[in-house]
Amino acid sequence: MTAPTPAPAGGTGVDELLDPSFLDGVQDVPMTEVRALRHRAEQEEVNLSYTRRLLQGRLDIVRRELQRRAEHDGRSLVDLLPEILSEKGRGPAHGLGRHQTVQPTAPEQFETWVNSLAPGADLTDVPSMPDDLLEQTARSLAAGERTLSERRRGVQAVMDAVAGELARRYREGLADVAQLLADESRHG
Repeated sequence: MTAPTPAPAGGTGVDELLDPSFLDGVQDVPMTEVRALRHRAEQEEVNLSYTRRLLQGRLDIVRRELQRRAEHDGRSLVDLLPEILSEKGRGPAHGLGRHQTVQPTAPEQFETWVNSLAPGADLTDVPSMPDDLLEQTARSLAAGERTLSERRRGVQAVMDAVAGELARRYREGLADVAQLLADESRHG
């Protein structure tokens, strides 16, 4: 029996954002609703980014354990953790440098999702995993990272579209900066 496939990263919240109809009529809704759409997209992007960082950390550890075994490296995985988790082990960052104004909403759910990508794998004891399970875990985590990243890029495109609509309104004089500041002072 095979394990059930985990729901796509971000679940239905991200599914709704990625639906082509999500932005239908955005140019006609009130500013407060456009800002709410932007905030919603920002929250989902932060959640996906956080999940991706969790996933990448686990994937880096699993891949390094595979490498350690292949090279017959006598050091323990614990000894290698500083190297694994350091930025020098990765290439240059590919993020968009967005300023985040929100925090992940449910970190424990995101960790559960990441762990569900490799059912049967005890990611708390990677050195004791048999080679075949370790290799399958690496493949599963890598596939999960690819689909998560694709969904994250889609959410970022929605964020960009909503930001573009806000910019258009300000550029064309359709938005009132004084009202924005007043609204933010009441809610901030």
